[in-house]
Amino acid sequence: MSTPPVRIAILGFWHVHAKDFIRDARAEPGVELLAGWDPDPGFGREQANAFGLPFEPDLAALLARPDLDGVVVTTETTRHLPVISAALRAGKHVISEKVLAPTREEAAALVSLAAEQGRVLHVSLFRRAHGSTCAIRDLLAAGAVGIPTHARVRVAHDGSVRSETHPDGWLPARFYDAAASAGGATVDLGAHPLYLLHELLGMPAEVSAVYGDMTGRGVDDHSIVTLRYRDGALATAETGFVSAGPFTSIEIDGTRGNIHLCPVEGTLRHRAEPGGSWHTVALPDDGPIPFRQWLELLPGGTSDGEALRAAVALSALAEAAARSAAAGCRVALEPEPEPKGAERG
Repeated sequence: MSTPPVRIAILGFWHVHAKDFIRDARAEPGVELLAGWDPDPGFGREQANAFGLPFEPDLAALLARPDLDGVVVTTETTRHLPVISAALRAGKHVISEKVLAPTREEAAALVSLAAEQGRVLHVSLFRRAHGSTCAIRDLLAAGAVGIPTHARVRVAHDGSVRSETHPDGWLPARFYDAAASAGGATVDLGAHPLYLLHELLGMPAEVSAVYGDMTGRGVDDHSIVTLRYRDGALATAETGFVSAGPFTSIEIDGTRGNIHLCPVEGTLRHRAEPGGSWHTVALPDDGPIPFRQWLELLPGGTSDGEALRAAVALSALAEAAARSAAAGCRVALEPEPEPKGAERG
């Protein structure tokens, strides 16, 4: 007896990764794309046509379809709360582009709602499953650097850099609308270093952020976010749309050793003692992409608690960074709570 397909819809074409979700869905033989929706009917119809999808202008009508199992949410970040809430209340499973919501309170509310409705909620934090992340996490758990004292994660690209091919940069102009995006580079590309630092070192006690706007778009196009931990360790999450890229680097230093993910070859190196030799660490294969993770959760009907914990933490860190940059002050964070519905496992 064959398994029925998982029927899904795309809610919003605002984010550039909408196209990637469509590609991932079409690569899955057990998935059927039913339709697309966008709050801007003109833009939505244009995008749906470009991707060969039927366009549904009425969100309520789309969510009421009994043959619809789940949705991919790639709307503006500031629209996530109402759109995801509507989908969950309509009984649909949801996978969302990062960040889940602009604030910790909103993100935690969505996690709780998913649990109440018995629906799977997942967020695309794809670097959590990278082989390099898994290897670094295992090294830290084994005490490979002693006590971590410093970490640095930088993820950057050239999306705002003007060129002959792209006079305004290759990122869409809508990415510079703070009312839609909830910010600029930090809340988008900067999400990766923030959730990676949370993954590797946990939730800091304090956040301090400096934002820069080199291209005059009115939002941050690069930033440095400093995290201070309760044991005194420090970390920096760095990002930017104005760096020749793509570029990803991870450095972790401790009382006894060092870890370095090289941005050139992508190799991971470890030094076990001061003055010792560096050796290359074999990387495991990358884990499943977030869309595949979500599909694997659907038969059981239960969300991945650790993934949602990471998503709520990311919203908290992004919110604190925005507050710090705006006020020019350090922002304290409460110890990480356990969101209702996000059981560890």
